[in-house]
Amino acid sequence: MKKQEIQKIALERIKILFKEADKSFSKHPERSNRYVKLARKIAMKVNLSIPSTYKRKFCKHCYSYLKIGSNARKRIRDKKIIYYCMECKKFNRIPYKR
Repeated sequence: MKKQEIQKIALERIKILFKEADKSFSKHPERSNRYVKLARKIAMKVNLSIPSTYKRKFCKHCYSYLKIGSNARKRIRDKKIIYYCMECKKFNRIPYKR
């Protein structure tokens, strides 16, 4: 198999894992965190960067799945989007342009 084919399969699996993490968060948040860790491992194994839409759904420090309103806070301040993780009490800033 070619590297591009392997990365395409890995991206599909990452998408599935994040979909499952979103579904199972309300009942099993620890399972959602496990799905995020698996998705990261898959991406690292095939040298693939996780798409930015999914990057914003987990904490960069403790790798827990972030659900706005239950274990995360999202604020806009000084042209930055700030994601605050309630699990590890750390935050992530992303530049914001209108």
